Amino acid sequence: METQVRVYRIAPRELETFVEEWREKVAPLRRSFGFDVLGTWASEEDDTFLWVIAHDGDFATADRAYYSSPERAALDPDPARLIAEQRTFMARPITP
Repeated sequence: METQVRVYRIAPRELETFVEEWREKVAPLRRSFGFDVLGTWASEEDDTFLWVIAHDGDFATADRAYYSSPERAALDPDPARLIAEQRTFMARPITP
């Protein structure tokens, strides 16, 4: 299973709007493309949203299919409009 960590700095005063739109639109659509959302966190202190997403297969291919899908293009409004900065990286679990 490939895992990705995504950290977004959200536009000031837009974190709750982003969380609501992400919860209602992005997460269900990601799941419909075979992704698992392993966890999400939000920090009002610095308008940060972090989520961990995984795919049991070829993550990059599934990610391209998600982003090129008509369903993704139809998100209105697009929650991505509220992202001021994005950091994304692949991660692997470490056993303690």
